Amino acid sequence: MVRNLQELERMAPNGYSVGLNIRFASPMYFKSTYPQAWQNTYAHNNYALRDPLVFWGISQTGATRWSKINLPDPFGVLKQAHDHGLTYGAVASVGKITSRSIVGIARDDREFTDGEIEELEDLTRRLHDSAEPPEELTPAMVEALVLIGQGYRHASAARELGISESALKARLSSARERLGAQTTAEALRMAREYRLI
Repeated sequence: MVRNLQELERMAPNGYSVGLNIRFASPMYFKSTYPQAWQNTYAHNNYALRDPLVFWGISQTGATRWSKINLPDPFGVLKQAHDHGLTYGAVASVGKITSRSIVGIARDDREFTDGEIEELEDLTRRLHDSAEPPEELTPAMVEALVLIGQGYRHASAARELGISESALKARLSSARERLGAQTTAEALRMAREYRLI
């Protein structure tokens, strides 16, 4: 994922916004490098619920220039973005409606070329695929994570489950591996975010 984000940074001199695997109106992963003043305005006014780029990305897949999106913008989100230096932009949307990823990029000097828009769509697909959450954890993994999440230490969680401490650690290790997490705390957070526990 890091390499793909570095490519986005290279493509977007005025920043980018990445929302991956959007489910239940909330992304599993979100990052924005747009100017901080714009990020603050956007968050303060809850523009994620009013942004024509988000509406476009939720309603279809593909990639296009911001200037080609012909949707109502009653809150003037795109004009305000322009006032913050996000003059030209492109957006890409990939994935199923139940797990959509949307990426926007911006610059202030020129429109993005057709080749750059194709590259954005490809990068968005790669980011989406790299962040795709697992479909499920085994019941044993879930039990182990839930107990650790409730504050149990390894020994007491193992006793609660009637297994050895090494068996508990094996379940936690399997959960970390399936989730692509480095630590049990990260696995627990991801499992909650993915609504697997």
